[in-house]
Amino acid sequence: MLHSWASLTGPPALPPTWALGHHHARWGFGSEEEVRRIVAGYQEHGLPLDAVHVDIDHYEAHQVFTVDKERFPKLPQLAGELRRSGVRLVSIVDPAVKAEPGVEAYDRGVAADAFVRDAAGRLVRGVVWPGEAVYPDFTDPRARKWWGRLDEERLGEGFAGFWHDMNEPVSFAAFGEATLPRSARHCLEGRGGDHREAHNVYGLAMARAGYEGLRELVPEERPFLFSRSGWAGMQRYGGTWSGDVSTGWPGLKASLSLVLGLGLCGVPYSGPDVGGFDGSPSPELYLRWFQLGSYLPLFRTHAAITAGRREPWEFGEEVLGHARVALVERRRLLPYFVTLAHLARLTGAPYVRPLWWGCPEDRALRDCEDAFLLGDSLLVAPVLESGARARTVRLPPGRWYDTVTGKAYEGPGQALVDAPLSRVPVLARAGTVLPVRGRDGALELEVWAPAKGRTGGGLVIADVGDGWERAEIERYTTRWSGRRVVVEREDGGGEGGGGVPVPVRVRGLVE
Repeated sequence: MLHSWASLTGPPALPPTWALGHHHARWGFGSEEEVRRIVAGYQEHGLPLDAVHVDIDHYEAHQVFTVDKERFPKLPQLAGELRRSGVRLVSIVDPAVKAEPGVEAYDRGVAADAFVRDAAGRLVRGVVWPGEAVYPDFTDPRARKWWGRLDEERLGEGFAGFWHDMNEPVSFAAFGEATLPRSARHCLEGRGGDHREAHNVYGLAMARAGYEGLRELVPEERPFLFSRSGWAGMQRYGGTWSGDVSTGWPGLKASLSLVLGLGLCGVPYSGPDVGGFDGSPSPELYLRWFQLGSYLPLFRTHAAITAGRREPWEFGEEVLGHARVALVERRRLLPYFVTLAHLARLTGAPYVRPLWWGCPEDRALRDCEDAFLLGDSLLVAPVLESGARARTVRLPPGRWYDTVTGKAYEGPGQALVDAPLSRVPVLARAGTVLPVRGRDGALELEVWAPAKGRTGGGLVIADVGDGWERAEIERYTTRWSGRRVVVEREDGGGEGGGGVPVPVRVRGLVE
């Protein structure tokens, strides 16, 4: 079904590999010094970090495509320093442009006739962060082309990716709704129409403008962008996130529902604001959210300017230690996330899947909303309630191994599994072949023994960098031969990856 949907609306974009790591964001970093302090904190505490996102406070007076030169006087130098340490810088981008002559984006947009107008031909004006603002008509191919070129300066400043916000679009002015008036006119690809028709596709068209612009500006690299708003087909250009999810245990539960639902709607790359957008999570809530986030496609901590901190070391030594374990495990599983990203591109299958995936007739699995499958290989059972140190896990058919203790459970059915603060339960499907990073950083195959008399297998799609080179799909099978587990490539290359030796580690060797 999802393969058909992807065929109809377009295959999901393949994110660059670094975007499958950990992102840290905040509305309120406020200066280059603060960004450096945060990155240094990750490094000093031994916490892997792949990207830092800067919010509207890095703009000059909240004006899109500008930089506050007092607080960020050497932004390209900062971005270069971060890139050399393995950290990318990501910029927020809002659609609203300050409506004032002399503002470069406004003057250029007026010259390009890129902004939304009313039936009388006047510019439609709303109110957003920079004050009175106008809005590009992203349903006009000319406006999209103009907008896409604006990222050239952002790239020159060192940004590696873009985060589209406020693109429903939002206006604080009272048009009856917090968006553009329904009478606003749009191009709609040349057909013409009003905002009643354009509203739902506005964010989608903005994502298209950004993505196509990046394809032209940096043709050798896969673009990275994600959007708060979108429509059917938005997966062609990137992903999305939860928006301003509330801090609290209900917000944590909603985070999982959101990612599962988006995946079933054809948008496989998504995630929440880890810790919630507003307020100050308790150490336990933050940790459980962080642990859930470490198994979701977009793994990003984020918070409002008035909210409490979201850095792991701000919650005490115990939380810091457990967060480090989650981050290290996410880094170890990166080859698996790369494989899932390629499979999403090829088939439309989401990374995060409901437990009934593969057996939709099982009513008990269909009613389970507190656990998920990560690809075909792993079952993740996050802790979603305060004080829980064990939890019941609904198991699909087959044997499942606790990836920490190695204990085997038989499905279908339920199992009571330990869930100490140090981890959430993660179970591996018997027979699976899981690509992971070994201790030396190279690819390793973690194989979980099939049940006696059964076989298993898995797919591995190796990382080929952040360009457009076609990745090879390797198919492996697992079976028992006497008292040992044999791992073979289907192309006949032999155990451990054919002509290229790949370390294989077999786990779950129980009777």
